[in-house]
Order: sequence, then structure tokens, then C-alpha cells
Amino acid sequence: ATENIDEIINIVSTLIEKGYAYAVDNGDVYFSPKQFKEYGKLSHQPLEDLEAGARINVEEVKHEPMDFALWKSAKPGEPYWESPWGHGRPGWHIECSCISMKNLGEYLDLHCGGIDNAFPHHTNEIAQSEAYLGHEWCNYWFHVHHLNTNSGKMSKSSGEFLTVSLLEEKGYSPLVYRFFCLQSHYRKNLVFSWENLDNAKLTYNKLIAKIAPLTTE
Repeated sequence: ATENIDEIINIVSTLIEKGYAYAVDNGDVYFSPKQFKEYGKLSHQPLEDLEAGARINVEEVKHEPMDFALWKSAKPGEPYWESPWGHGRPGWHIECSCISMKNLGEYLDLHCGGIDNAFPHHTNEIAQSEAYLGHEWCNYWFHVHHLNTNSGKMSKSSGEFLTVSLLEEKGYSPLVYRFFCLQSHYRKNLVFSWENLDNAKLTYNKLIAKIAPLTTE
């Protein structure tokens, strides 16, 4: 993101010019979902329903609860970049739209991510990207459900996560792990345990043993 600040500023400026975004006195810039008629189409939730549970934090100066930051003014001690609105940094959502459009063009066929990104991240990506471009951005959205342990979602923040190198150290081929993941539909949660991985390894090895003679004939 730090290598694309100029491009991000250009997109934010264009969204302001088009009337989808507004700057406030403290240097923040917010996108207004009310100006984007199809907001929420990914989750099939109307803006009115989404607004019902939204709140404005005390330190925020946005106009509506669902307005989201495109550019945030720098707090003391934070890294910042020069912009037309003062010292600041990009918002989370605008970084992804900018980098995607810059490197992959104005049209994406498939956009992937975890199910927890569907709202608000991907919902906001759609709004700001299509408002900027003036046309539909992605044809398909592919959301994967979580890899869980018996105690809940596997994540870095909880200290429970896997790496390919760890699996290899324990004697598992990355293909065995891939085969394990294929035991579940991508839109269903998958529970990881070493026992489940061992079962996948056993089935995988049996499958390879049957396929190998056929590939040499």
C-alpha cells in the first residue's frame, strides 16, 4: 500500500469530485454509501438494515453511521503521507481496490477471500470501486469459510495456525493437506485435528497407490 499512495489519493479525489465521498475539517475523508444505490448487494442486505446496528464513535466526525474512511488524518506519532486533506494515511478498504485495479485492470473475473471479509470489507470495496469506475467491477465473489480447531477459528491472533513448513516437519506432504481441505465444501467450516489429517493422509496414499500404476501404462 505504501508504494501506491499517489494512486490511492487520485481515487479518493475522484470519488469526492463525483459526489460519493466528502472531506471533513480534521482531514478525514469518508465514503457515503447512501450515494451508491447498490450498496449491500453482495450480502443482499439493504442499507437501512445495515444502519440499524451501526454507531458513530465519539472521535469520528462522519455524517452517517455507515460512512467509512477512505483517508484518515494522522494522529501524533503515526506514519503519514502528504495529501490534499493534510497529513494522513489510506483507509483499509481503499488500499485493496487501488492495488487490484492498478495491477489487474478495471474488470475482475473472480475475487476471493474469507467469509468474514464479505461485510464490511468486500461490500465497501464494491461500492468505492464501482463508484470510481462507473461500471461493475467483479463477476464472481468466492468466500471461503473458516478452518477451525475444536476450540474455535484458527487464527494468528489466537496463536493457533499452521504453516506448510510445520506440516512438512511433521512428515505431511502439502498435497496431503490440500486433499484434507477438499474433504469439505468451501462454504462450510472445516475442523482441523492431527487425527483428521492422518485420516486424509491414509486415504490420499491409497488413492495414489491406485492411480500410480495407471499413469505408467
